Amino acid sequence: MTQYFLTLPHDTADEPTMESMQDMDPAELEAIMAAVEKFNTDLNEAGAFVTAGGLEPPSTAVTVEVTSTGTIRIPEPFVKADQYVGGFWIIEAADQEAALVWAEQASAALQSRVEVRALQSAPE
Repeated sequence: MTQYFLTLPHDTADEPTMESMQDMDPAELEAIMAAVEKFNTDLNEAGAFVTAGGLEPPSTAVTVEVTSTGTIRIPEPFVKADQYVGGFWIIEAADQEAALVWAEQASAALQSRVEVRALQSAPE
């Protein structure tokens, strides 16, 4: 089985967080949370779930680089962009088509776009 990285893009201007989600219509938020919970349950029951998580926005990032002259910590993301990864799932699927079917379900649950990429296999 191949592992796939399902990512949730967000607009940098918005930087949605768990706190900002509280500004949503409560009924809409509850429906989304229930749909995501069902999606996670379905992934688990199918044996496809590896891990998942939400990421804090880029404004909280620190980029670390160790060089021969020392360590540098830069209080910003390593790349500035209009969009960023706000959350993810890592799943196992038989092939890309199966991963895309899971991504369609994730997209429907979150009412958001989902990007799908395979994780690289270990070299032989």
